[in-house]
Amino acid sequence: MEKSCSLLVHFDKGTPALANEIKEALEGNDIPAKIDAMKNAIMLLLNGETLPQLFITIVRYVLPSEDHTVQKLLLLYLEIIDKTDGKGRVLPEMILICQNLRNNLQHPNEYIRGVTLRFLCRLNEVEIIEPLIPSIMSNLEHRHPYIRRNAILAVMSIYKLPQGEQLLVDAPETIEKFLSTEQDASAKRNAFLMLFNCAQDRAVNYLLTNVDRVSDWGELLQMVVLELIRKVCRTNKAEKGKYIKIIISLLNAPSAAVVYECAGTLVSLSSAPTAIRAAANTYCQLLLSQSDHNVKLIILDRLNELKSSHSDIMVDMIMDVLRALSSPNLDIRRKTLDIVLELITPRNVNEVVLTLKKEVMKTQSGELEKNGEYRQILIQAIHSCAIKFPEVASTVVHLLMDFLGDSNVASAMDVVIFVREIIETNPKLRVSIISRLLDTFYQIRAARVCSCALWIIGEYSLSLSEVESAIATIKQCLGDLPFFSISEDEEAGDSSKKTQQATSITVSSRRPAILADGTYATQSAASETAFSAPAVVQGSLTTGNLRSLLLTGDFFLGAVVACTLAKLNLRLEEVQPSKIELNKASSDALLIMVSMLQLGQSSVLPHPIDNDSYDRIVLCIRLLCNTGDAVRKIWLKSCRDSFVKMLSDKQLRETEEIKAKAQISHSQPDDLIDFYHLKSRKGMSQLELEDEVQDDLKRATGEFVKDADDANKLNRIIQLTGFSDPVYAEAYVTVHQYDIVLDVTVINRTKETLQNLCLELATMGDLKLVERPQNYTLAPLSSKQIKANIKVSSTETGVIFGNIVYETSNVLERTVVVLNDIHIDIMDYISPAVCSDTAFRAMWAEFEWENKVAVNTTITSEKEFLDHIIKSTNMKCLTAISALEGECGFLAANLYAKSVFGEDALVNVSVEKQGDGKLNGYIRIRSKTQGIALSLGDKITLKQKGGS
Repeated sequence: MEKSCSLLVHFDKGTPALANEIKEALEGNDIPAKIDAMKNAIMLLLNGETLPQLFITIVRYVLPSEDHTVQKLLLLYLEIIDKTDGKGRVLPEMILICQNLRNNLQHPNEYIRGVTLRFLCRLNEVEIIEPLIPSIMSNLEHRHPYIRRNAILAVMSIYKLPQGEQLLVDAPETIEKFLSTEQDASAKRNAFLMLFNCAQDRAVNYLLTNVDRVSDWGELLQMVVLELIRKVCRTNKAEKGKYIKIIISLLNAPSAAVVYECAGTLVSLSSAPTAIRAAANTYCQLLLSQSDHNVKLIILDRLNELKSSHSDIMVDMIMDVLRALSSPNLDIRRKTLDIVLELITPRNVNEVVLTLKKEVMKTQSGELEKNGEYRQILIQAIHSCAIKFPEVASTVVHLLMDFLGDSNVASAMDVVIFVREIIETNPKLRVSIISRLLDTFYQIRAARVCSCALWIIGEYSLSLSEVESAIATIKQCLGDLPFFSISEDEEAGDSSKKTQQATSITVSSRRPAILADGTYATQSAASETAFSAPAVVQGSLTTGNLRSLLLTGDFFLGAVVACTLAKLNLRLEEVQPSKIELNKASSDALLIMVSMLQLGQSSVLPHPIDNDSYDRIVLCIRLLCNTGDAVRKIWLKSCRDSFVKMLSDKQLRETEEIKAKAQISHSQPDDLIDFYHLKSRKGMSQLELEDEVQDDLKRATGEFVKDADDANKLNRIIQLTGFSDPVYAEAYVTVHQYDIVLDVTVINRTKETLQNLCLELATMGDLKLVERPQNYTLAPLSSKQIKANIKVSSTETGVIFGNIVYETSNVLERTVVVLNDIHIDIMDYISPAVCSDTAFRAMWAEFEWENKVAVNTTITSEKEFLDHIIKSTNMKCLTAISALEGECGFLAANLYAKSVFGEDALVNVSVEKQGDGKLNGYIRIRSKTQGIALSLGDKITLKQKGGS
C-alpha cells in the first residue's frame, strides 16, 4: 500500500545526490549550500529513499537556522518523512520537532508563523498536534491577517481529524465569535468555510442573520455562501425560497465569477420563470462584458442548456444572444447562431433576419481571413430562417444573390441552393428571382454554382421574355463560336516543336501552365490570361464565364448548358407563336452543342470530353431535332416533380425530428397535481410561489428524473470470478462520459478471515486508473463494496483486467484470484448526430483513418441489413428514406455519429444482392483517430451476422 503524499515536485533523474554529500552541506554554515542540500534530500525522499541518518543532522544543524527558505524546506521535509513506526505509534524523536513547532508558532516573524500553521494543516498525528493547540488558538488573535487566516485553516483541518472534536471542543463557537468581529476578507472567508465544513447550522445561522449585508461581502466569501446555499437546498428543499432571494441579490455583485456562479445556482435550484429569466439575463450580460473567448464559449454552453429546458423564456433573450456575433472568433459565432436558430418564432424572425443581413453586409468590407467562412455560416442561417418562415425570404433573397459570384465557392454554393429552394417554395418571388439571376449570371465564377444556376434558369423561365433573355444570357456568356479555330488546332498539334518564351503567359493548349501560386491552368492558343485556379475563373463581359470554364476542360458544365438550352427551346415552342424565331433559336442551340462536341474532340485541350458528357450533349441534339409529347413531359415536368419530392422529404424529416424532440415523459393518471390558485400564499413572495408551482408541475409531468429501470441495471452487472472461487466478485459498470465507475461487490465464501484483501486493476487502451487500491480485512462469509474510478480520454474499446490478492492467517504466501476482463463498449460513447451532405463529404475526404469491413451476413434484405447496422452501431442514417425505397438489388447509405469527446465517425454501407440471394459488399468506416475506426469495425464485424 502506497503512502499518501501532499507534495508534487518535478525531479530530473540525472545523478542523484549522495546522502554523505547532503549531510556535509547541512553541517556547514553556507546558507545557499544548505538550501540545495535540503532540496536534494526532499527529492530523494519523494522518490522512495528513506535517509534515516539525516534526521539527527537536520535536528542539530537545520532547526536552529534563522533563514526563512531553510525553515520552509524544513517543514516540507517534516511533511514527507515517516512520523510513525510500523504499528502506527508516533516515533519518540518527534518530541524534538514538537518543541521547534511551538517556538515557530510564537516566533516574532509573521512569515515563520504563517508557514508553520500551513504545515499543521497537513499533519495527521494527534500526539504531535495536541501540545500545540494553545499556541494555535492564540494565533487567532494575532494582529496580522496573514496569520489569522492560516490559523483558521489549521483549526479547520485539526477539527476534521478523527479525534479533532475532542482536541478542539469549542472550535465552531470560537470561530463564530471570530467571524462577527473579523474585518479581513480572506480571514472571514476561511472562518465561514470552517463553519460550512464543520458546523453547517452555525454557518446557516450566520448567513441568515447577516442576510442584508451579503452583497457587501468580498468575492471569496460570496463564493462560499453560494456553495453553502447549494448544499442546504439539496438536503432541505422546503427552505429554498429564502435562499433564492439571497442569490437574486448577489446577481448585482461586481465580481463576474460570483455572478456566473449565482446564475448557475439559480438554474439548478429553481424552475420559476422569474429566476430563469434573471439567470439568462446574467449570462447575456457576461457574454458581452467578458473578452476571453473560452469564457464566452462556456457561457454559450450554459445558454444552450437553458434553451433546451426553458425555451419559452430564452425566446425573449434572442436579440441579446445575437450580440455575441460581434466577437471575431468563428466558433463563438457558430455556437451563437446554433442557439438562435432554434429560438426563432414568427414574432422575432424579422428582427433576427435583419441582424443577419447586417452581418452579411459587414463581411464584404473587412479583410478578415475568415470572412468567407463566416459569410457561409450566415447564409446557411438565413436559409433555414427562410425555409421555416417563407414570408422573410423576399427580404433576403435579392441581397444574397449578390454573393453568387463570391470567391468562396462553398458560400456561393449555399446561396444558389438557397435560391433554388426559395424559388420553388415561394411562387410569388419567381419572376423577380429569375430576372435578378439573369442579371448577375455573368459574375458567377465557379462551375458547380453555374450548373445549379443554369438548372434554375431552365426550370423556372416560363414567359416568352424570360425564355428569350435566358437564351441571350447563355449565348453572351459562351461568347462567339467556334470555341477554337482550325489553325489553332493544327498549331496545338505540333506545339511540341515550338519553344516557348519564359516571359509569355500565352501557352500551348497541349501543356497546362503552372501559375504563380503553383496551380495549373489550361488555355486555348488564343491569348487568354491564365486563371487563378482550374475550376474558378474571373467572370467578365469580354470573355464570358461559361466560355472560360469550358476552355479549362469542364465538359460536365457543357452538358448542363446543353440540357438548359434544350429545356428553354422546348418551353419556347409553348410560348413563341412565330415559327421562324423558333427555328432560329433551335439552330443556334444546335450550333452551340455541336461546337462543344468539336471542342471536346479537338487536340486544343489536354483531355478529351468524357463519355457521359458526350452522350448527354448528343441526347440534347437528338431531342431538338425530334421532339415528341412523351419526351417533352419528361424534360419539362418530371425534373421539377422529383425536385419537389426531394424538398417535401426533407421537410418531413425535419418535422419528424422536431416532434421526437418535443415528446417528454407524461405522468401517471393518479399523480398529485397542485394548482396555482389553490396555493396557500402565507408570507410567500411572488418568486417563492412561482418556484413551488413549477416544482409541482415538474412532479406532475414526470420531469423529475426517475431512477433507471432495474432491468437495465442488471444488464450492466459483470461476473468477475467463478462461484467456486474462495472470493466471489461482480462489478456494476456505470459510464459517465469522461469516467467509468466500477462498483465491485466482493464476498468472502470461506470460513476464515481474509487479511490485506486488495482489488488490483490494470487497463488497456485510453483508460487510466484514478486512485490506488486499498487493503481491506474481510470477515468469514461477509461482503464488501469497493469503488474504482477510471478516466477515459478517447473513444475506443478499452479493456479492464485485474485480480484479487489476499492473505489468510495460517498461510504465509498471498493468494491470487484472477478476474474476468471487463470490455468497455464504444457504444456508450457515441450517439447519433446529423450533418449536411457537403460536411460529410468534406470530412470523408479529410479523415485519414479508414477501416474496410467486408459484408458477411445471413440477412438477405438490403434494407433490413442497413437497419441492423444502424441499430448495432448507434448511428444516424443521413441518406433520405426515399432514396432507399424500392427493390433494385443494391443499396448505398451514409451513417454518422459523434462521440462525447467531439470526434466524428463516418460510415458508408454499400451492399449488393448476389444471384444466390446473399448480400455482398463493404462497410467503410472513416474517422480522425485510429481508435474509433478500429473499434467500430470490430463492433460491426461482431454484430453484422444478424445475431443478438
